[in-house]
Amino acid sequence: MILLGWRETLRRLPALLFGLYIFGAGISLMVEAGLGLGPWDVFHQGVARITGMSIGRVINVTGFVVLLGFIPMREKLGLGTILNAIVIGVSADFTSDLLPAFEAFPIRALAMVAGPVLIALGSGFYIGAGLGPGPRDGIMTGLAKRGIDVWKARFGIEFVVLLAGLAMGGSIGFGTVWFTLGIGPMVQFFLKHFTMADRT
Repeated sequence: MILLGWRETLRRLPALLFGLYIFGAGISLMVEAGLGLGPWDVFHQGVARITGMSIGRVINVTGFVVLLGFIPMREKLGLGTILNAIVIGVSADFTSDLLPAFEAFPIRALAMVAGPVLIALGSGFYIGAGLGPGPRDGIMTGLAKRGIDVWKARFGIEFVVLLAGLAMGGSIGFGTVWFTLGIGPMVQFFLKHFTMADRT
């Protein structure tokens, strides 16, 4: 378990919660745009179509299922890990309920472009808070500790969930390409600006 002092945890908590909420809002923009999703969200959408659950609920359930993988990998949980599995899905559903229907293509395209930017911004805040990795990131880093290069672990996991999502009816498109190419550099940029330093 990743533990910080309670004062330091409280100081970082607003950034964590803000980041997770913005992350979920970015997912909802991409879903409503209907122009393709990131690999994990193709999977979430596919499961949602088969089960009838909302995509946010699927994100929640998937997050907790993935957390089970931390046990054999002996990965450390943090408050951020648990809140990640809860808040992002809640935010995605809540934001989707607030958004109007995107009908005009320029509006859909704008939402598609904005979605990954918000996801990267949210990642910068929640990862930068240093309160624990997200469930999906924890599996990736756990594999890396066992000798698999990080990029290979990430590519392999996302390729598998993308194929599974497609098989279940998830959608790909320009948004998938934009997400795949842009998310890494954007997260790196935002992390430089929002990573929180320890207070001594």
